[in-house]
Amino acid sequence: MKSLKISRFWDKYIEKTKSYGFSDDVCRWYVKRCETYIKSHEGVRLVEHNDTIVIDYLKDIGRNIRIEDWQYVQIVDSLRILFVDIVKSEWAKEFAWEDWKLSAQSLDSNHSTIAKEVDRYFDDSDVSESKANRNDSKDSLIKQVNQLFPDYVKGLITHIRMRHYSIRTEEAYLSWLARYIAFHQMKDPTVVSQVGISAYLEYLVVKRNVAASTQSQALNALVFFYKNVLEMEIGDLGNFTHAKKPKRLPVVLTRDEVSKLLAQIDNGMQKIMANILYGCGLRLMECIRLRVMDIDFGYQQIMIRNAKGNKDRIVPLPHLLVDDLKQQLSKVTQIHIQDLKDGFGEVYMPQALARKYPNAAKEIAWQYVFPSIKISKDPRSKRYGRHHIHENGLQKKIKIATLASGIHKKVNCHTLRHSFATHLIETGHDIRTVQELLGHADVSTTMIYTHVLNKPGVTVQSPLDSLSNR
Repeated sequence: MKSLKISRFWDKYIEKTKSYGFSDDVCRWYVKRCETYIKSHEGVRLVEHNDTIVIDYLKDIGRNIRIEDWQYVQIVDSLRILFVDIVKSEWAKEFAWEDWKLSAQSLDSNHSTIAKEVDRYFDDSDVSESKANRNDSKDSLIKQVNQLFPDYVKGLITHIRMRHYSIRTEEAYLSWLARYIAFHQMKDPTVVSQVGISAYLEYLVVKRNVAASTQSQALNALVFFYKNVLEMEIGDLGNFTHAKKPKRLPVVLTRDEVSKLLAQIDNGMQKIMANILYGCGLRLMECIRLRVMDIDFGYQQIMIRNAKGNKDRIVPLPHLLVDDLKQQLSKVTQIHIQDLKDGFGEVYMPQALARKYPNAAKEIAWQYVFPSIKISKDPRSKRYGRHHIHENGLQKKIKIATLASGIHKKVNCHTLRHSFATHLIETGHDIRTVQELLGHADVSTTMIYTHVLNKPGVTVQSPLDSLSNR
């Protein structure tokens, strides 16, 4: 009788899993995932399980180096169906299933944190083992150009890294060089005249309909290549079609909208990050990459290291975040202690620092403030450690929170940085102070936020409001 009851239970589970569109093979795997979970909690009835038990289990699974991202997501989904649809536990309805799935996303070999030290253009083994590289087509073209002109590609990378440009700039410049050479049927750039550069820039606008910023980036990349790698000066490029640069103001939330948005974020770690983006004006990756040593409670400040332009800066730590951040660092410490016991505990270190401080990777000071839930393999060193969380999780959470709060604006993580700057200027802070807090090299970049002070026509009463017969 007991075996019959168990059989009916799993038949019901499989039927529900199929209703979500999963195949028979996937359904069988979901059953195995749940059976493994149940066996690890023998003696405890499913109706007695709670969110704490599930969280502890998901944390433990995150330390299993054999579990890849897609498998972790499968485990979370299988438990969601088990507790939400079959056991129908009340706590499961409010459990952050999606957050746990997003938190398991590992960093690809082309992620901006580590990509500069993984030259995937020259080594096919660098491609992520867990999923196909989303930039395969772009990388393939760069590899083709590298086979024809290896000195040019390596020379461009060398000059970019000598100037400590970001990995995104490196990727963009390499991509533009490859496209430019392909546009001219793989001819040597030294034999392509200045007319050839103009023709390519015009092609981008006329045929590809690119934005002004895209055309400017292509021009900058080609000028950089010719000047620094080929040591050729680019003279007058003549007349070519320029993309029109639209004048756009940043999307800014009101203080009330910011409050509503932040209130909709129920994940503790994501809520802290969102508060930092707005409260400190950080860029998304600046927040994601914060390390324990960067939080200074004594001086009430946060240090942002190696930001855009390879510059450091200091921003004030909001008083409202002190307690939350202390709790977060306490969790980080507990995770790190357990990782060390399990034989892990290493964190990503840039190669130069890794050579200078060989033991620093296991020190608590270097651990990320917002660590991933999963242990993952470093695509550079092939060693297992704990990276910071993937930025996609917070990006998606911000979009969901925007819809839930009824805000009808195009909001993303950078909107909180825009709002930080705008609200500071609104309250009378001078533009130079705001420039320093944002880390802008040129004050003209910061001047865009002065639109809050320049509201032509705002004081003019609309003729509609003056109609007396309404």
